Amino acid sequence: MSEPFEPMRRTVTASEEVLKSVRHGKPPADCPVLGTWTLQSYVRERLSDGHRHNQFGDSPAGYIGYSPDGRMYAIFTRNDRIMPRDVVPTDEEGVELIGSMVAYAGTFSLGDDVVVHHIDTSWNQAWTGTDQIRHFVLEGDTLTITTAPYRSYLDGTLGRSILVWTRVVDHQHDDGKDN
Repeated sequence: MSEPFEPMRRTVTASEEVLKSVRHGKPPADCPVLGTWTLQSYVRERLSDGHRHNQFGDSPAGYIGYSPDGRMYAIFTRNDRIMPRDVVPTDEEGVELIGSMVAYAGTFSLGDDVVVHHIDTSWNQAWTGTDQIRHFVLEGDTLTITTAPYRSYLDGTLGRSILVWTRVVDHQHDDGKDN
């Protein structure tokens, strides 16, 4: 009976190691993840068989930002969200709206190809006060962030989320000159 929980025990041990390895405090000025990123895709991968699906549909919308002061935020949604009938959603509409978004903010710590989000406030109060481990790969202006394994709230299967982000370029201040 303990077999299904074995991967989670290994994950906890790995998580403790990651938390010990990250550098706390403000990131270095040349930190490559600093800036604002826009969401391109949000895929859920089931670990048991590698099955992947678009967790928030084909065209999710959202941003993640990492600032020089060590703060971060993430907000992303399905792009096919319902439109409430009024400015204040009904209870049913509110449940559907909350279920089609993720939003949180806090500080972050960096390690080798890992960033830990230390959550101060969240759309899901269960995340507030937690450390969320994210592995990342940065290739040019594409940032791929993969979560640590977790159980899906939809079907209970163990999996991970893979989010692909593109750096937002500030064209308003990009005059082509070296300032």
